[in-house]
Amino acid sequence: MQQSKEEFLANVNAVSKGTLMETLEIEMVDFGDDFLVARMPVSPKVHQPDGVLHGGATAALAESVGSFASHIFTDIDKYFVRGLEITANHLKSIKEGYVYAKATFLHKGRTTQLLDIRVTDEAGNLISICRLSTISLPKNK
Repeated sequence: MQQSKEEFLANVNAVSKGTLMETLEIEMVDFGDDFLVARMPVSPKVHQPDGVLHGGATAALAESVGSFASHIFTDIDKYFVRGLEITANHLKSIKEGYVYAKATFLHKGRTTQLLDIRVTDEAGNLISICRLSTISLPKNK
């Protein structure tokens, strides 16, 4: 029996308990055949000292959604996924509300993956553009 979208997202979010994703309140909110979307609230918990979203929190959001996307589209019974490199270009600041990170694949290879991650605010304004490369390595049995 195939899971509904809601059941799938609930299961994906359940594995984040006790992790940085739970600390930052990052949750997966949508997915499709070639994308995954996460959101994170912008509050003082993720601010830098001058009261705007910290770039490190943005990078954590981007790496979380990108890594999850690589996991979702990889046979995790045979492989594990690790991040290799992340870059982030911060274009606009935000003080409150939510940011959304949409991860899409630029390259979906058997061993390496490259994801484009666009971080936007609730109005769709571009906050950051990130790139994440991941690697899928065989699990030792």
